[in-house]
Amino acid sequence: MTRLFPRSLPGQIALLVAIALFVAQAINFGLLVRERQSARFAQVIVPTVTRLIDAAERLGTPVNPRPDTLVGADRREGRENRRLMRGGRVDFVPANPVPAELGRRSDIERDLRRGLTDGGVPVGQVIAVVRPIDASRPLLKRMDPARADRMRRLGAELMIAVELPGKGWLSLSSAWPRSERNLIWQLLAQTLILYIVVLLPVLWAGNRIARPLRKLAVAARAFHPGDDADPVEESGPSDVRAVIAAYNALSTRVTAMLDEKDRMLGAIGHDLRTPLAALRVRIESVEDDEDRARMADTIDEMNHTLDDILSLARLGRPSEPATDVDLSALIDAVVEDFRDLDQDVSFEEAPRLRMHLRPTLMRRAVRNLIENAVKYAGATEVRLRSDDKSVRIEVCDRGPGIPPEKLEKVFDPFTRLEESRNRETGGAGLGLALARAIVRDASGEISLVNREGGGLVATITLPRT
Repeated sequence: MTRLFPRSLPGQIALLVAIALFVAQAINFGLLVRERQSARFAQVIVPTVTRLIDAAERLGTPVNPRPDTLVGADRREGRENRRLMRGGRVDFVPANPVPAELGRRSDIERDLRRGLTDGGVPVGQVIAVVRPIDASRPLLKRMDPARADRMRRLGAELMIAVELPGKGWLSLSSAWPRSERNLIWQLLAQTLILYIVVLLPVLWAGNRIARPLRKLAVAARAFHPGDDADPVEESGPSDVRAVIAAYNALSTRVTAMLDEKDRMLGAIGHDLRTPLAALRVRIESVEDDEDRARMADTIDEMNHTLDDILSLARLGRPSEPATDVDLSALIDAVVEDFRDLDQDVSFEEAPRLRMHLRPTLMRRAVRNLIENAVKYAGATEVRLRSDDKSVRIEVCDRGPGIPPEKLEKVFDPFTRLEESRNRETGGAGLGLALARAIVRDASGEISLVNREGGGLVATITLPRT
């Protein structure tokens, strides 16, 4: 059902207006049909009831409708009564003249019975049927030409038979207006005109509103601080222009805040590196080689942590442009760096795979995953897989793995599974956080999954471009 419902703003507005018009036309149709029925009752039923009452009053004396029982004066009186009925378009017959196979109209029968009862005429059965008029019927040829022509134009005939208990049946035929069909066609034409007159302006107005909103959505998705993109053109109704103006002002403020943040981070980095460099010089005067080496390692760790913090903070404004690189060669170069340090890292040969990304940042993300694997497992395997939609970089190890409930938590900054803060068993807890930020900046995702038989698989998934 949701697939049939339009997603666009003009489509939803047009659908709601169309439904409202349909409901309004349905109500209008019901009211018109009821009005036509009332008019038909006044034009056809009331005169018919009047003629039936008049005929019943003329038959006030007991009359046996069976001809075989009428003799002498009674037979002459019956013939006179029937002649009188035909003169008023009402026949007096001994039995029900309406064919049983015709469908009865209970609504007309109900109105007739009510009218006759109100007129004080006791009746038995009341039968009413409506049937199409056969233009070739001999009856129409014997009928008054004006009335015959009127019945042909109306297209239907009302046949009524009323039982007078103990006497016989009163029967008459009358023209019956079949106006519902014409009314339906009129309403369909009216509805079509309304849809054209109303829906076209609604669609135009909806598109006028939606077009600048679509441009705004595209600009918001493509917004990247530092791109110096042109502001979105303010168009459409005043409310939409106000939203676009607010977005343009917001993007300007965000860019200004990030510029200020970069300047602040640069100052912090400079202010911290200066005393760290001074400390590195001062420790050369320490005589104990072991203490001097431990101090140097601490300073190196502080510099490494500072680099991670600044890199993570600046990811929203990377200075490196995206370029086309061979991802297989990039991974192989990172693996070779670890092999040069005598680390047990292997890489399955993979075909050349050209990707559009920031090579330095992606190299750092892969390096962080390999460092974690080597640190906790001692060795790792790196694989590159691709299909029509995505590229996967898999870093596999046979280490202790990660508890399932902590597979997402380890991506939080400064989060470590080992709580001792010993630099031999881990850094500051920024490696995975930085790797995920880099991958997401490249429109990808990174995930961790425990391997069967022990170990962990860290997977970088990038979309094919």
